[in-house]
Amino acid sequence: MMEINKDQWWKKAVIYQVYPRSFQDSNGDGIGDINGIIERLGYLEDLGIDAIWLSPVYQSPQDDNGYDISDYQDIDPMFGTLDDMERLIKEAKNHHIRIIMDLVLNHTSDEHRWFLEAKKSKTNPYHDYYVWRDGVEGTPPNDMTACFGGSAWEWVPEVQQYYFHQFSVKQPDLNWDNPKVRREIYDMIYWWMEKGVGGFRLDVIDQIAKEPDKKITNNGPRLHEYLREMSRETFQKGDLITVGEAWGATTENAKQFSNPDGSELSMVFQFEHIGLDQQEGKEKWDLAPLPFLKLKEIWNRWQTELNRFGWNSLFWNNHDLPRIVSRWGNDKEYRAESAKMLATLLHGMQGTPYIYQGEELGMTNVQYAIEDYRDIEIRNMYQERLAKGYEEADIMRSIHAKGRDNARTPMQWDDTENAGFTQGIPWIKVNPNYREINAESQVNDPCSIYNYYKKLVGLRKEYDVFAEGSFQMLLQDDEDIFAYLRQGETENLLVICNFYDKTLKCPLQESWGEGTLLICNYEDRSDMSVLRPYEARIYLLQR
Repeated sequence: MMEINKDQWWKKAVIYQVYPRSFQDSNGDGIGDINGIIERLGYLEDLGIDAIWLSPVYQSPQDDNGYDISDYQDIDPMFGTLDDMERLIKEAKNHHIRIIMDLVLNHTSDEHRWFLEAKKSKTNPYHDYYVWRDGVEGTPPNDMTACFGGSAWEWVPEVQQYYFHQFSVKQPDLNWDNPKVRREIYDMIYWWMEKGVGGFRLDVIDQIAKEPDKKITNNGPRLHEYLREMSRETFQKGDLITVGEAWGATTENAKQFSNPDGSELSMVFQFEHIGLDQQEGKEKWDLAPLPFLKLKEIWNRWQTELNRFGWNSLFWNNHDLPRIVSRWGNDKEYRAESAKMLATLLHGMQGTPYIYQGEELGMTNVQYAIEDYRDIEIRNMYQERLAKGYEEADIMRSIHAKGRDNARTPMQWDDTENAGFTQGIPWIKVNPNYREINAESQVNDPCSIYNYYKKLVGLRKEYDVFAEGSFQMLLQDDEDIFAYLRQGETENLLVICNFYDKTLKCPLQESWGEGTLLICNYEDRSDMSVLRPYEARIYLLQR
């Protein structure tokens, strides 16, 4: 049995997400792998992170880059072996790093043995592991569409039924109403716990209690019942961090997801801020300017309403999102300053920050031709919008801004060929700017984005107010500055961020008084009465 220490270590932790396919290739096949991650553990230990969230490395046909799992208890050969995985868990521990596995529990691959059995006949013991409906070929049970396009229903002639899939046609949804399914899942989770993993990130977990007949996909009526049962049967038996991806999360149900009593999860990924730069009521591809005051309102609400009643996860980036410095920063003349500002704004808040690989270097979006993209969502959207009559230039503009492959280009380690990622041909093109933006050029530069992130990570561990302090938004109606106060028992933090590329008179000067400047993203501090473009500061104030 694993050692249990219920100290909620994750409240002071900083998590680093690794997308294995793009992190480090150790064998020259052009695909990142587990042994490559092991090679880079020293880099991550130096950064100061506490845990790696590892995107899926399970056996998979890779229809959706590993989020279509065909065997939860084996490793896909492209990433290595189960022995490699066990070595990663052990070696990471030696570097004071825990491994957080990415679990996809809403669906499996259609090549999972359960589904191969399920589609043989209605009487097969595994048939009810999935969501089926009777129907007539060509006439789906309803008009629900899948997230990746097309109908959410797929006909199977062998059983004369449709199965339900919220994502790819090769990702049939599991039937969580079946207690046998839940038991199989809990046994699998416990199997990983016994191997020493430090936690789980739960993919689209708010969709497991779907009711497709009522067109309910997330936050189904039995969702929290299932989560509490899963927590009792698994998570509460170990010292784990658990974070649920919940696109439909609100501050109210987040208090259930992340109840401090530990009955469900440690925290959720909520995405309310992520959808701000799209046209209201439309898709993410329909671009719109960022409504800055709305961004402030959302962060303020999540920070204040979850304080003492739940726990926030803090992030700008992940494997599904564009690079934040290109999205809401300035990836050209102020790339370093804006990357540091966005990091300051996020890491000063209450919650657990997540760094996505390359974020700590200020890696940027790419602008490829359509044939150079690999993501199923991008390719499907491109064809669908062409068919609907959209101009190709507009389609590509949306892909360049929001495409998931922006985050999936190889990690930029150095200025050698393929950025030090691989000796082979990379599975997706490397961002051409790797000669200027890479880890080797930043690790020993005290003014680099990398060392700025390293300092932020260290500050969170040094001062309790980062984890425990309350939140008060300042200058709520200011259209350029994001400022807030964190109030702890013995100390306060004042965080001031100029969100744009203009020079402003610095407000709140009377507030920091005799305070200590903990961090600033400009080296020249001769005139603190102004905020330069994207300038960010954190002051420590004694109470």
